Amino acid sequence: MLSRSITPLHATALVVGIIIGASIFVQPSVITGTVPSLTAVYAVWIASGILTLFGALIAAELASAYPHAGGVYVFLREAFSPAIAFLWGWAMFWTMHTGIIAVIAMVFARYVSFFIPVGDVGLRVLATSAIVVLTGVNYIGVRQGSLVQTTLTILKIGAVIAIIVAVFAIGPRHTPVVPAAAVTSVPAALTVRSFALALVAGLFAFGGWHMVTYAAEETRDPERTIPRALFVGVLIVTGCYVALNAAYFHVLPATAIAGSNRVAADAADAVFGRGGAAAMSAVVAVSTFGALNGVILSGPRAYLAMARDGLLVAWAAAIHPRFRTPHRAIVLQGVWAIVLVSTGTYRALFTRVVYTEWIFFALMAAGLIRLRSRAAYAPAYRVWGYPLVPLIFIICSAYIVINQIVTDPAESRMGLLLVGAGWPIYMIWLRKPARPPTSPTTDHAD
Repeated sequence: MLSRSITPLHATALVVGIIIGASIFVQPSVITGTVPSLTAVYAVWIASGILTLFGALIAAELASAYPHAGGVYVFLREAFSPAIAFLWGWAMFWTMHTGIIAVIAMVFARYVSFFIPVGDVGLRVLATSAIVVLTGVNYIGVRQGSLVQTTLTILKIGAVIAIIVAVFAIGPRHTPVVPAAAVTSVPAALTVRSFALALVAGLFAFGGWHMVTYAAEETRDPERTIPRALFVGVLIVTGCYVALNAAYFHVLPATAIAGSNRVAADAADAVFGRGGAAAMSAVVAVSTFGALNGVILSGPRAYLAMARDGLLVAWAAAIHPRFRTPHRAIVLQGVWAIVLVSTGTYRALFTRVVYTEWIFFALMAAGLIRLRSRAAYAPAYRVWGYPLVPLIFIICSAYIVINQIVTDPAESRMGLLLVGAGWPIYMIWLRKPARPPTSPTTDHAD
């Protein structure tokens, strides 16, 4: 039996902590190099935040209707079929979710290596160690995992605020050392295509907003807590992103931002000199460690739901008798993520498949529209602006997918094949004796 230990503060920290990883410390360069003005940059980040909020509100309504472990997996199962839900879970485990864990763990290792210089093998050891430690924390209890998440998120937000205050209070005192090759020009005019391309980059920086729904079954009063956590969390992240971009522009020219691959470190150098790199490395290390914990916490709940439905080995549905966590699913996820880190295969797998999650996000939004027509559908929370909000979100999700296919058709086909490979596995699985979905049982925390 799972334990409802996630409070509203923990849930909000989970949303914020997962979204704010490393992207905001590097991604502004992509956006600044795509649109021509500071106003356009702000518009992209705000639009990205609004669209993320639309997706979050859709997930919030669905979570209030189905407050069970599994999140998007459960929503797709209820709106369409176990087959589509299985494909989501399949892609999650083999590439999307475990790939995110591997990517974040390696980013964490690279920033830690600023203080502990290591080679390639050392980086993988650091990344593996981070996965092992946080897998262990979440194995012994969702309360412990949530506490770590909340603590790291508070530290992260505090560091972001400190950076913003320092940049505006002290201002540029040093000339940032930006390689000449990195200095580039920015577009002369804003076009619909350039804004859309920048918007895609912005939306990827908001990735992970849906993951809090995976742990709905362990959240106190999830019908109310999850919608509030998603709404407040996305607003906090959007505010942080806009403010950080303002800080970058306060101390760096647009051409330097557009050409930099370490914009946050360059901004810190402009204020503190070369010592700024150390400060930013510490901030990014804490930020990525917090995001890694949130991703490790959330994913196993989807595998638990799959196992309950008979779409994964029954072994993975076990709940630890003492810790009341899906301990086997947690270990399974950790082992595969470590394999991806150790072999380096996560790079190719993740980059090919990551865009495909937007296919499922579009289906999730379409599923909400479909569920609204069912008499038995009774969510505790309903999306504002229905049906416009889900329709806009579906269109934007479709654009992201189409843009990726047009931009890189070969890699896109490979990604679709990797996800589609789950279909024959599902058909084989159907031949097993049918097992009805298990009704989740939870205990309230003391």
